[in-house]
Amino acid sequence: MPDASPDTKHSAVAPQDAALLADTVREAGALALSMFRTELKTWTKGASSPVSEADIAVDELIRARLQAATPHYGWLSEESADDLTRLDKDRVWIVDPIDGTRAYLAGREDWCVSVALVAGSKPVLAAVFAPVSGELFLAARHAGATLNGAALRASPGTTMEGAKVAGPKPLIERLALPTSAQILPRIGSLALRLCRVADRQVDVALAGGQSRDWDLAAADLIVHEAGGTMTTLTGETIVYNRPEVTHGVLVAAGSDRHARIVEYFRVSP
Repeated sequence: MPDASPDTKHSAVAPQDAALLADTVREAGALALSMFRTELKTWTKGASSPVSEADIAVDELIRARLQAATPHYGWLSEESADDLTRLDKDRVWIVDPIDGTRAYLAGREDWCVSVALVAGSKPVLAAVFAPVSGELFLAARHAGATLNGAALRASPGTTMEGAKVAGPKPLIERLALPTSAQILPRIGSLALRLCRVADRQVDVALAGGQSRDWDLAAADLIVHEAGGTMTTLTGETIVYNRPEVTHGVLVAAGSDRHARIVEYFRVSP
């Protein structure tokens, strides 16, 4: 039998890594939920990004569990100092301990724990856990995506008639939607907004500029493994684990509808 292709070798996922990730995000979600709607110390990093002691506690838990089991993997997290030695690692954990911190601190339910394992520049294993609703999205490259064990498939079709659309208002306005389209309320967690494409609650999800690897990597794989596509507005693949982890405007949808949207933006930038 011939050897597996380089891509197959590079993207193979160890069963123990998949089990480790699922267990870790469940434990992390339980910790975040235990601190939810309590009095928390909060502060601001950068220009306006909120952080709480819950973000840090969940980050520390995830790091302790994953790095103890996979010490040779790299690490990139929203709440950890960036260690660029990750660029030399074959595999890197990319983590957002609480995606949707503003929603979390406001007592809303649209937040999640998001973790991906990236090999090279591509996510190969992903988990997004929404603790309030108990929704666990899992995906492994070439093995499909599930929600609480049920297989996921993004919505088919190409038309925007009746499509459910989520994202920043200025981006939605650029789509020139038909009146039958449904503009959904804002989903505070970007990872969760994108995962809603996989479970058909959203047909088209848009992300404004300035999203980071940790916002995207897990949801990206979940969308793709559910038969969807997520790229820049002009169709470029998202590349992860690079020195610069910030990305521009993105769109996720079922593959046929995604292709139609990308073509629209190519001729109507």
